Amino acid sequence: MNMHRLTESAVKGEIRELELLSLEGGFYIARVRLDDAEMTLLGDDAKPLRIGSTTHLRDLLQRVPPFPCVLVQQCVHDEMCGVREGPIGALRIPFSLTSSL
Repeated sequence: MNMHRLTESAVKGEIRELELLSLEGGFYIARVRLDDAEMTLLGDDAKPLRIGSTTHLRDLLQRVPPFPCVLVQQCVHDEMCGVREGPIGALRIPFSLTSSL
Protein backbone atom coordinates (compact mmCIF):
# COMPACT_ATOMS: atom_id res chain seq x y z
CA MET A 1 0.00 0.00 0.00
CA ASN A 2 1.42 3.38 -0.95
CA MET A 3 0.66 6.76 0.64
CA HIS A 4 -1.95 7.61 -2.02
CA ARG A 5 -3.92 4.42 -1.36
CA LEU A 6 -3.54 4.88 2.41
CA THR A 7 -5.03 8.37 2.12
CA GLU A 8 -7.92 7.12 -0.03
CA SER A 9 -8.64 4.29 2.40
CA ALA A 10 -8.54 6.64 5.40
CA VAL A 11 -10.97 9.08 3.73
CA LYS A 12 -13.37 6.18 3.08
CA GLY A 13 -13.03 4.98 6.69
CA GLU A 14 -11.64 1.61 5.59
CA ILE A 15 -8.58 1.51 7.86
CA ARG A 16 -9.17 -0.53 11.00
CA GLU A 17 -5.69 -0.07 12.48
CA LEU A 18 -2.13 0.87 11.67
CA GLU A 19 0.57 -1.08 13.48
CA LEU A 20 3.90 0.72 13.77
CA LEU A 21 6.32 -2.19 14.15
CA SER A 22 9.59 -1.52 15.98
CA LEU A 23 12.48 -3.31 14.27
CA GLU A 24 16.08 -3.94 15.21
CA GLY A 25 18.23 -1.07 13.98
CA GLY A 26 16.13 1.75 15.39
CA PHE A 27 13.47 2.13 12.72
CA TYR A 28 9.85 1.18 12.20
CA ILE A 29 7.63 -0.08 9.41
CA ALA A 30 3.87 0.36 9.23
CA ARG A 31 1.34 -2.41 8.66
CA VAL A 32 -2.14 -1.25 7.69
CA ARG A 33 -5.11 -3.46 8.56
CA LEU A 34 -8.30 -3.24 6.51
CA ASP A 35 -11.39 -5.44 6.94
CA ASP A 36 -10.12 -8.06 4.51
CA ALA A 37 -6.35 -7.53 4.25
CA GLU A 38 -3.13 -6.40 5.92
CA MET A 39 -0.56 -4.45 3.93
CA THR A 40 2.82 -2.89 4.54
CA LEU A 41 3.10 0.84 3.86
CA LEU A 42 5.44 1.29 0.90
CA GLY A 43 7.58 4.22 -0.18
CA ASP A 44 7.98 5.65 -3.68
CA ASP A 45 10.54 2.91 -4.42
CA ALA A 46 7.89 0.21 -3.71
CA LYS A 47 9.90 -1.01 -0.69
CA PRO A 48 8.68 -0.91 2.92
CA LEU A 49 8.75 2.70 4.09
CA ARG A 50 11.31 3.15 6.89
CA ILE A 51 9.83 5.34 9.61
CA GLY A 52 12.02 6.95 12.26
CA SER A 53 9.49 7.53 15.07
CA THR A 54 5.85 8.17 15.91
CA THR A 55 6.54 11.86 15.24
CA HIS A 56 7.87 10.99 11.77
CA LEU A 57 4.69 8.98 11.11
CA ARG A 58 2.53 11.89 12.29
CA ASP A 59 4.40 14.21 9.92
CA LEU A 60 3.88 11.80 7.01
CA LEU A 61 0.16 11.48 7.74
CA GLN A 62 -0.66 15.04 8.82
CA ARG A 63 -3.19 15.52 5.99
CA VAL A 64 -4.77 12.07 6.36
CA PRO A 65 -7.94 11.60 8.45
CA PRO A 66 -7.01 9.96 11.78
CA PHE A 67 -7.51 6.25 12.46
CA PRO A 68 -6.48 3.87 15.28
CA CYS A 69 -2.72 3.31 15.63
CA VAL A 70 -0.66 1.05 17.86
CA LEU A 71 3.09 0.88 18.49
CA VAL A 72 4.22 -2.77 18.53
CA GLN A 73 7.45 -3.82 20.23
CA GLN A 74 8.65 -7.36 20.88
CA CYS A 75 9.85 -8.00 24.41
CA VAL A 76 13.22 -9.65 23.76
CA HIS A 77 14.31 -9.38 27.40
CA ASP A 78 11.58 -11.80 28.47
CA GLU A 79 12.46 -14.14 25.62
CA MET A 80 16.16 -14.15 26.52
CA CYS A 81 15.73 -14.50 30.27
CA GLY A 82 12.74 -16.81 30.27
CA VAL A 83 11.02 -14.77 32.97
CA ARG A 84 7.45 -15.70 31.99
CA GLU A 85 5.84 -19.01 31.24
CA GLY A 86 3.61 -19.55 28.23
CA PRO A 87 3.43 -17.48 25.08
CA ILE A 88 5.04 -14.05 25.14
CA GLY A 89 3.12 -11.47 23.18
CA ALA A 90 4.31 -8.18 21.79
CA LEU A 91 3.90 -4.97 23.75
CA ARG A 92 1.11 -2.98 22.06
CA ILE A 93 0.81 0.72 22.93
CA PRO A 94 -2.04 2.72 21.34
CA PHE A 95 -1.18 6.23 20.14
CA SER A 96 -2.87 9.03 18.24
CA LEU A 97 -1.94 10.63 14.95
CA THR A 98 -3.35 13.95 16.12
CA SER A 99 -1.10 14.65 19.12
CA SER A 100 2.24 13.69 20.59
CA LEU A 101 0.66 12.72 23.94
